[in-house]
Amino acid sequence: MKWRGAFNVAMKEREAIHNQRARLDDPTVGLTALHGELTQGRLKILETIQGGVTGLREENREVRRRQDRMISDLNETRGELRQLLDLVDALRPLALADGAGEKAGDNARAQPEQTAPPPQPGPEADYDFPGSAAAHPAAPPNTDSQGGTMDNTARQAQPGAGGQDQDLALRSAIEAAHQGTSTSTAQPSAAASQASAGGEHPRVAHGVLLLKAAGVASAELIAHRDTWEWLAALAVGHSHFRTPPAVEDFKAGRVRTVLSGRSLIALLIELWDTRSTAAPLGGDWSLAMTSYKRIAAELTDVAGQGEVIRIVLDDGLPSQETDD
Repeated sequence: MKWRGAFNVAMKEREAIHNQRARLDDPTVGLTALHGELTQGRLKILETIQGGVTGLREENREVRRRQDRMISDLNETRGELRQLLDLVDALRPLALADGAGEKAGDNARAQPEQTAPPPQPGPEADYDFPGSAAAHPAAPPNTDSQGGTMDNTARQAQPGAGGQDQDLALRSAIEAAHQGTSTSTAQPSAAASQASAGGEHPRVAHGVLLLKAAGVASAELIAHRDTWEWLAALAVGHSHFRTPPAVEDFKAGRVRTVLSGRSLIALLIELWDTRSTAAPLGGDWSLAMTSYKRIAAELTDVAGQGEVIRIVLDDGLPSQETDD
């Protein structure tokens, strides 16, 4: 009969389904075995990822160590070059005197002995601080009204009591201006007073700014990524600059990072030197001038009340947007 055939077929199908279900329940080939394989595969993947991350961390540490060594070597090279420049500046007057003496000896046979005229002052007079023993040498042609770079100023001071007195007077003027104990710690010379119109001397103001930066724990900087890359490349060679641990994206191509007071000092020194040595109306000059003034504006009003020091290099960014 037909129903018996259909019943037998149904029983066979039921038995086949029962056998397949039994295989699924088998711990060696069923769902349990599949779950174990998935767990083992996941553990292997995690182990591989962890090993790769550990390797990348080690490589990153090695790269940072090499970068620190390179920066240290560059700073040592810069120091040696500065010593050579100081030595050249110290020996140049002796060489000129020897040459003048030989020329005078050759002309003494035919002409009466003549006295060399005194040297004429340079186009700019340096700053006369209280307690200085003698007048400063003339500024080099590439020194602008900003007071010259700190390196050029250091090279101008000849070894001896005069240079030490000038450095001591400069430090005293900066400390007095920083503490606010005197409003007229130093008076500029005639040429300098014409340039500054009676205001505070740029070197004293720069020194006060460095002292204020030394008291800063951290300062938030917001700028375009291109500007930040220029600032970092400018200051990375300084011995006090440290690369921030994080630079996060902050809307429309801008980035936000945090600089320590030590890195801020290095950035201010490099910006001071760049704005004095870069070609006027050039890109480096304009970036250095603007960045230096923005940092100076934020540090000038620091009152030690725990407020956040925020330096924004973006004239189109509203102040309330920086708090997002």
